[in-house]
Amino acid sequence: MKKVLQTSGLVSLVLIVFAMNVQGQETESKAAFDVKMDIYSNYIWRGSKLGTGPSLQPSVTFTAGGLTLGVWGAFDASGYTEADPYISYAFPFGLSLGVTDYYYPSLKLSDFSDSTGSHAIELNAGFTTGGLSLSANYIVNEAGGAASKGQDMYFQAGYAFKNFSVSVGAGDGWHTTNGDFNVCHIGIGTSKEIKITDTFSIPVSGQVIVNPEKEALYVVVGLSL
Repeated sequence: MKKVLQTSGLVSLVLIVFAMNVQGQETESKAAFDVKMDIYSNYIWRGSKLGTGPSLQPSVTFTAGGLTLGVWGAFDASGYTEADPYISYAFPFGLSLGVTDYYYPSLKLSDFSDSTGSHAIELNAGFTTGGLSLSANYIVNEAGGAASKGQDMYFQAGYAFKNFSVSVGAGDGWHTTNGDFNVCHIGIGTSKEIKITDTFSIPVSGQVIVNPEKEALYVVVGLSL
């Protein structure tokens, strides 16, 4: 476990140092804090339903150039809670690299053990060009409290057309019922803005998601504040 923590810490350090170097070369850079609240009819993540009922998903971020530091959370009335610190860097040519710590506040914050640990550390890579988006994700540690056995993988490809988007995802470990690699997400979504005033609109998005591995169909609608 110590090796795992050292690895994830080293990756985070490399990302921070690299981001600072790139940022230092920029003649102009903007740094800003931001807060956001998304409200969804339910919480569907990579084809799996988490929690029960409507989900509040707040986030607080700090962005400087391509570097983003933040914490994203999910909470619902049934008691499901999640608070995920993350760091990422987006390069100008479409590549992004990051580390996400999936943490569950109902568990002890300082527990990094394999058997009952509350943190699943995931390496994230993404690439976007035009309407195409690709992502790859890999959990580096076992965390019993977070239900991760480690080495969990998830890959997703998507394409955004003018009025809708499609996506397909596959994974193993905590993404599937038996832990074997399988397609667990097929989605089609769209979005629009509800105009409130001449200067204020509320973005609304909707998605229909099929999980063939669990034989489940979901429809999700959400808005962002």
